[in-house]
Amino acid sequence: MKSKTLNDYYKEHLSDYRSWNQLSHADEYMYFKDNLGENISIDETAFSNGELYTIVTNKDGHGKHGTVIAMIKGTKADDVCRYLMKLPEGKRRMVKNVTLDMAGSMRQIVKRCFPYATQIIDRFHVQMQMQEALQELRVQYRWQAIEQENSDIKKARAERRKYIPQCFENGDTMRQLLVRSRYLLFKSPDKWTNSQRIRAEILFKQFDDIKQLYYLTLQLGQIYSQNYDKNVARTKLALWFNKVEEWNYPQFNTVIETFKNHNDRILNFFENRLTNAAAESFNAKLKSFRSTFRGVDDVRFYLYRVMMLYA
Repeated sequence: MKSKTLNDYYKEHLSDYRSWNQLSHADEYMYFKDNLGENISIDETAFSNGELYTIVTNKDGHGKHGTVIAMIKGTKADDVCRYLMKLPEGKRRMVKNVTLDMAGSMRQIVKRCFPYATQIIDRFHVQMQMQEALQELRVQYRWQAIEQENSDIKKARAERRKYIPQCFENGDTMRQLLVRSRYLLFKSPDKWTNSQRIRAEILFKQFDDIKQLYYLTLQLGQIYSQNYDKNVARTKLALWFNKVEEWNYPQFNTVIETFKNHNDRILNFFENRLTNAAAESFNAKLKSFRSTFRGVDDVRFYLYRVMMLYA
């Protein structure tokens, strides 16, 4: 029996899909009030067709049965709130902490639907902004290296001589050095391979600003990992912020604005050290589930199968 035939047989005869109490509106919204807890996460996910859904999950579900609180089509605050308000007000008032990213819509949703909850900006989103800014700086230098290489090649042709690029001791040209340094900048030095260590030494010798900002990126992670007192973290983050601001590089403007606009919500992490890791992990499971079934053709049946596992 072909897989599609098996799938259809399960759907129509073996499962209780047709009597599922969420079936009539599953592709628009679903909610499971009994899964609401004190510590929750809110995030977004995309189906294979690009359709966005807002997902609210219970951290105590640990990515298993009882994890999904609500799944709502779209990310617009008004639309999502209209359905989340269907959850009992008493249960919504019991929510103490919500982890989220820095999207304005998510912030509004939490403020309106869980008004007594503390909002916590996920630490990994903050760290990722710093890492992305560092990569933007590397890419800027890479483009400069490409332009210089093209200019040198053009000059060599005009002079009717063979172009021979200058290489560093590891064999990289300047362009190759900047291209091949991408992944090592995401790692801490103790995770570098021997070739990455050699490449990092050359890179940092050529670009002291990349070196200094790389170590500032590591320092941000250390502040998050090593501090358990909010007031101590506030002081250390302020000192760290000042160092980043002193560079006055446009690539880091987003990082600077993030700390100015979300300072309190960033610091709230240090009270209970809650992150959005569970929500991100659940998102990964959804992607894996979609991959297994080679995309989502029947949205309602896909959601039914997901909810049987996680709601």
